[in-house]
Parts: sequence; structure tokens; C-alpha cells
Amino acid sequence: MNIAMVSVNASPLAAPTGIDGGQDVHVAELARELGAQGHHVTIYTHKSAPGLRDRVRMSPGVAVEHIQAGPTEPLPVQQLAVHTLEFGRRLAARLADERPDVIHAHSWVSGLAVTAAQRAERETRDIPLVQSLYGLARKAGAHRRLETALARSANAVTTGGTPEADVLIQNGVPRRAIHIVPDGVDVERFTPEGPAYARSEAPRLLAPSLSPPAVAATTAALAWIPGAEFVVAGGPAREDIETDPDVDRLRRLAKQAGVHDRVTFLGRVVRKDLPRLLRSADLVVCAPPDGAADRAPLEAMACGVPVVTTPSSGQAEMVIDKVTGVHVSPGRPADMARRVRDLLGDSTLRTAYGIAAADRARSRYSWDRICRETLRVFDRVTDTPPADGRGEPEPTDIEELLASPA
Repeated sequence: MNIAMVSVNASPLAAPTGIDGGQDVHVAELARELGAQGHHVTIYTHKSAPGLRDRVRMSPGVAVEHIQAGPTEPLPVQQLAVHTLEFGRRLAARLADERPDVIHAHSWVSGLAVTAAQRAERETRDIPLVQSLYGLARKAGAHRRLETALARSANAVTTGGTPEADVLIQNGVPRRAIHIVPDGVDVERFTPEGPAYARSEAPRLLAPSLSPPAVAATTAALAWIPGAEFVVAGGPAREDIETDPDVDRLRRLAKQAGVHDRVTFLGRVVRKDLPRLLRSADLVVCAPPDGAADRAPLEAMACGVPVVTTPSSGQAEMVIDKVTGVHVSPGRPADMARRVRDLLGDSTLRTAYGIAAADRARSRYSWDRICRETLRVFDRVTDTPPADGRGEPEPTDIEELLASPA
């Protein structure tokens, strides 16, 4: 299959070396797996530096094409949206030269670019379109309306979890067009077996990213978890920790809670070192109040480490309560402390959770499986004519988004 991926705001070539990463890592890993399975993938992304070649081979079967639209420098997504029409016109020309079997748009700004391409070149309008949307359940107002309009205009839409799918259904997207395809994890790199960083005898809680709400919640709970240490990875480079405002604020919170001597901020961690860091932890805590989903719980589970999270959004579907980790109520540090103490005090139960977590990560979230699920969506839209009522988003939807903050 010849697949055109559109990822305007996240180049797979810029996938981070540190632990942070979202759409760029997803696009890179999915494309690599599609290429490894014999498909041809071209990823179209914004040209963010003058010296970038127009076409770069990323891996077997996968190429990245840079499209210049606006300044050739890294731009925030809202500024990229301003240049959507220019990107779309140039994308239309590329699609006409190398007509794909399916277009896969990642994110709302990529969906806008495909819409612009369809308006610029009539021959692109009958190419089946799959639209992927991320974090829709946490958005509101004009942004949510725009994304659901893009979903209605596509042949199919993929989203990471049930809450996002429910939002789409509530906003009029046909249920048959919605497919839940979650994020994936590299189960060859993230494994229970392998080296781990040295540690003290104290039980270790690990936050694998510097999410201030999640770190603050865990810091508050630490006052009721005697003897445990809390290690926070991610955020600024190590040399910039002392001047980072988020770190400074979180350190002050730790001091107020009387646990500052048990909280360590590592700063940015090189991605290749993340499995060793995860394996050094007794529990990985990913418990933001809003329940935002990210890749961190999957990577911890794949390393055989139980995860503490909140019972909302995508993480609740990744982490099964009392099977691969525990769910804790947001805003209730005493509840978190009690659940964590129970696990830290029962090594047999913690080991059982870790084994179940690794099994779930490998069976449900491997990139091989995520690739196969994505291909099933592609097969469905290429074999099925467009649904009745499919059309372009109204211009007013686009104008409203571009006039509003992201």
C-alpha cells in the first residue's frame, strides 16, 4: 500500500532524544513498522530549517518530504496553522505527482492542510482520508468544534481512547467511522530484563516526566509515605535545573511538605537511558489531575514496573486497576499515599502487577499490533466508498480557529 502521512507540526526526524515525545515519536514508530511490513510511506512535514533536504529516506520503505510554508524555522502549531493554505497547495502538487492509496492526517493542523490540498487540487478529493486526533477529551470551545468538523469530513477517524471517541460521537461523528487505535511502545527496547541504575535501599517512586500537577500531587502524598524517595525525570537540561521556574516552585512545595530531602530532580534524561531508569523504580507515578494520556505508562509497564495513575482519560485504559497498577483519586494525596504504601509493603503483589503490566504492554501496545490495527482502518476506507454526508469543514470553522488561541 502507498501511504501518505501528513504530520505538519511534528517531524519524525525530530523525534526527541530525551524522554519527552508525542506525535513525532508516534508517527516515526508507526511509519517504520509500516515500512518493515512492506508498505511505502511518505511523511509530509513542515520544513523547519533552511538546510533540510526536500526528501530524506528515514528507514526502509519510509521517506520524509519537507514542505516549505512560511518561515523555515521551528514554529508553534498556531503559527503553522496560519500557513495552512500555502502548505496545502504544495502538498496537493506532491500528491498529484505520487498519488497515494490513502492519506493519514495526524493532528488537527495536518487535517487543515489536507483540506487545503483538496480545495487546491480536485483530483485529491477522492483519495481516502483517515484523520487522527489526540487529546480531544481535554479540549473545548472552537478548538473542539474544529476537530470534530475535521473528523466528520474524513472517511475514518482514529483516536487514542474511549473518552475521545465518546466526544466525537456526541458531536455528530458517525460511530462506524471512529476507530480506537492507541499509542504504542517499543517492546524490544523497553523490557523487564536488562540493566537498571543503582539506587539506595529506600523504596523509589519515579515520575518519568516533569508534569508540575502530577509532581505536586505526588509530593503532597509523600508526606504520608515514610522512607520512600521520589525521583523526577524530564524537564530542563541538568545544567538548567537550578534556574527552572517549575523546578523551583516544586522544590518549594516539597519543602513546605517537609519532604524536600527525599525529592530529586534529574532533569532531561537521554531516551536510550530511560529503560534503565524505569527498571530502577518500585513504582512509576503518572497521576496528573486531568488524567492526560501519554507514552510514559506504557514504557513503564513494558519494563515490568507497576503504574500509579488517575481513573480518567487514556491512562485508565492503559493501566488496569489492581492488575497492572493502581488508580488513585486526583486531589486526594492521602488516598494516593495509602494505595502506594500498600504496594510498597507487599513485594509479592508488586511483582505480580509488574508481570501483568509487561504482558499487557507487549500484547496490546506493541508497534506491530498498532500497525496492524491502523492497516485495518486503511483497508476499510480504501475498500469502502465515502459515507453519505462527507464534506469539507465549513470555512467559518477554520477562520474561527485561526482567530482563537490554541
